[in-house]
Amino acid sequence: MAGPGQGDSIRRLPVVGLRAFWTPIVLSLGMLVIVLAVWATGDAVLALAVTAALIRAVMVIGLYIFIGNSGVLAFGHATFMMVGAYGVAWLTLRPFNKSFALQLPEFLAAHQYPMLPSAIAAALLAAIVAFVVGIPIMRLSGIAAAIATLAVLGMFKTFYSNWSEWTLGAATMPGIPIYVDMWIALAWVVVALFAAYIYQRSKYGLALRASREDEFAARAAGINIPRQRLVAFVLSAFFMGIGGVLEAHYLGTIAVKNFWLTITFILLAMLIVGGQRSLTGALVGVVVISTLIEILNSLEAGMNVGIAVLSVPIGAQELTIAGIMIIILVFRPDGIMAGREVPWPFGKAGRIVRDPGAAESEDDPLRRGLVQRDGAP
Repeated sequence: MAGPGQGDSIRRLPVVGLRAFWTPIVLSLGMLVIVLAVWATGDAVLALAVTAALIRAVMVIGLYIFIGNSGVLAFGHATFMMVGAYGVAWLTLRPFNKSFALQLPEFLAAHQYPMLPSAIAAALLAAIVAFVVGIPIMRLSGIAAAIATLAVLGMFKTFYSNWSEWTLGAATMPGIPIYVDMWIALAWVVVALFAAYIYQRSKYGLALRASREDEFAARAAGINIPRQRLVAFVLSAFFMGIGGVLEAHYLGTIAVKNFWLTITFILLAMLIVGGQRSLTGALVGVVVISTLIEILNSLEAGMNVGIAVLSVPIGAQELTIAGIMIIILVFRPDGIMAGREVPWPFGKAGRIVRDPGAAESEDDPLRRGLVQRDGAP
């Protein structure tokens, strides 16, 4: 039979579980509301724009897993998008399409594999590449690490541009099955949100965040910083690979030139504007920059407002995003969210609202470490 305080603890456990995952739950519900609103309008063009934004969200969450937790800036994550996109193309193109110009081994050339296993396999390939290149790079810090990741991107771009037997070189690879819509992209956003949140609350994420705040103190505490960075780097590459997979199955074509500095700049802008130190900030940055991009795209093409036509010069999109980044970096260096997550609305942070007179017990989640107190990462 339960003791005096045990019944109260049992009643509190669902609340504790809800609080533990409050941030990804709220963010997922927010994305669901947006998707439902767009779906209700029946606007196909708007649905395509939201799908593209959701794909970008998966990529930015992938960036956040490494940059946000480690504090190390990386310019080369488009590499893993490219690896994932081409990997899934080799697996899901019809054998008839592959036979025209690609010289693939028999197990790839003669088969078309199912979409979900192919997506996971392509993302795992990106993670394996990240593991191999990350072993030496994760020993670096600061600008050296950032330049090293950019060098990796340049190497893979050159390699894929000249690997014509597998990638068609610099030409566009067509014929990739198109199946990604808002709902599939949303599902992967939810997966990425929960994976990123679980990681940052795990002992690995907490150790890496400790090194972000004070590298010397973390080393003194026995944290193996290169190893912790490598774990985050590989997990980050997996979701960047998923982003490349979604992009390939959203557009139906891929080209090496699409995985270069432009997409790198846009993704970093989203992360920096929203705030690179929180998962909420990463998603807020995606929403803000994606909305801005769509508005500027419409203005560049000419937007009818009554009898007038509003337009801006071509290139205004890049200039505007760059200007916003500068303003954010100068006046709010931590981004819009400034490192904050979605707050828990019931009771004070780090506490559980209890019934009056409830007895303390060894089953109290605070005593067992299931809920962290104020100031914990």
